[in-house]
Amino acid sequence: MEKIEHIGIAVKNLRHSNILFEKLLGTSSYKTETVKSEGVRTSFFEIGSSKIELLEATNKESAIAKFVEKRGEGIHHIAFEVSDIWAEIKRLKKEGFTVLNDAPKKGADNKWVAFLHPKAVNGVLVELCQDDTGSPNKTEENGI
Repeated sequence: MEKIEHIGIAVKNLRHSNILFEKLLGTSSYKTETVKSEGVRTSFFEIGSSKIELLEATNKESAIAKFVEKRGEGIHHIAFEVSDIWAEIKRLKKEGFTVLNDAPKKGADNKWVAFLHPKAVNGVLVELCQDDTGSPNKTEENGI
């Protein structure tokens, strides 16, 4: 793992939260996008070499809607940048972590992503992120 890529924060209202975080951080969101497959609208703020991702549910069945309903607004996940997401998934499985994705999937901010089950990481949902440079690299050597 190379660095903390971002911290994801579940919010009820993205517009209101953007205003709050703009005041808090002294900067504007650099990107807002919808990830239909996840039922979420996101907004990103850069803080040095890391980011804050605000996540608002776009439907009642999304993971973010369920999270906010159960726990309220707050930190949802921590994301780590990796250079080879397939190799990292394989390594973490060997270490005994439960990976929630059999294969990386497209996420927000032009990333390939995979998640680790929070029960294996002291209750923290962990996201692995790899920059989208086409498709995530899967070879016989690092394939799952």
